Amino acid sequence: MSKRSIALFGATLVSIIYGVTFTIAKDVMPTYVDAYGFILLRVSGSTLLFWLIWLFMPKQKIDLKDFPRIIAAAFFGVAFNMLTFFKGLSLTSPISASVIMVTTPMIVLILSAIIMKERMRTRMVTGILLGLVGTGSLILYGKAIGNGANATLGNALVLVNAISYGFYLIIVKKLMDKYNAFTFVKWVYLFGLFMVIPFGYSQVEAVNWSAVPQVIGFKIIFVVVISTFLTYLLNLLTMKELKPTTVAVFIYLQPFFATVFAIGLGKDELSVVKILSAILIFIGVYMVTQKPTPKTIS
Repeated sequence: MSKRSIALFGATLVSIIYGVTFTIAKDVMPTYVDAYGFILLRVSGSTLLFWLIWLFMPKQKIDLKDFPRIIAAAFFGVAFNMLTFFKGLSLTSPISASVIMVTTPMIVLILSAIIMKERMRTRMVTGILLGLVGTGSLILYGKAIGNGANATLGNALVLVNAISYGFYLIIVKKLMDKYNAFTFVKWVYLFGLFMVIPFGYSQVEAVNWSAVPQVIGFKIIFVVVISTFLTYLLNLLTMKELKPTTVAVFIYLQPFFATVFAIGLGKDELSVVKILSAILIFIGVYMVTQKPTPKTIS
C-alpha cells in the first residue's frame, strides 16, 4: 500500500472517529459528567499523552516571541473551542452539531478576508450567504430529541465553536510552518488545560465515579485517547502526504458518519429542516471552496 493510500485511509478514519464522537460524547453528557468537566478530562488526558510522546520526538526550542501566539492558539483551539462545542453538543443533537461544523471552511474564508484582507469573489459571497441561511435555520428550527428549546442554544454554541476553531486555524498556521507539530502542540494543550480548569474542576469533583457504568468509562477514554490524541496523529500523517484541499474535503464525511451512527443507535432522527439546512450548507461550502476557473487566452 502506497503512502498516499495510507494517508487517504487515515483521513477517512479521522472522519469516522469524529462522526462517532458526536454520539459517544452525548452518552456521557450531562447524565454522568457535565460538559465542562468532560472537557477537563479530555484536555488533561490529551496533555499528558502529548507530553509523553514528545519525549521520543526531535527536540526544538520555541522562541519566546512565539508564546503569545501559542497562548492565543490554546484559547481558540482548546479552551473556548472545546468548552462551547461540548456544552452545545450536550444541548443539541449529533446530526445538527456535525452539520454546523461543516461551516468551518466558510468561516476560515470570512476570517481570512477580515484579518488577512484576502479578496472574496462574488461566488464565495453567494456561497457564504447560502451557508448562513442553512446554519441559521438549523440553529432556530433544528430541534433535538428530548431537548426542546435548549437545542437552539446548543446549535448556537456549536457555531461559536466553529468560529473559534476558524481563528485557531489562522493563528496556528505560522507555528506549523516554523516548528515540528509536537514541539508546540504540547504547549498549546498545557496552556489550554490551565484555561479550562476553572470551568471544569467543580464538575469533575462532583462526579460520582462509583455510579459511572464501565461502558461510560470506556466512552470517556475513547474521547480522550481516540477522538483527541489519535486523530491528531492521523491528521499529521495525512497533512504530510496529501494537499490541504484534499484533507479539507474529508470534513464533509463527518455529518454522514454522525448521521448513520446516531440514527442507527436511535439517538437522533432526520427531519425536513435538518435535510434542507444541510443541503444549503453543503452547496455554500462547495461554492466557497471551489477554485476559480483559469481564464483562457484567445
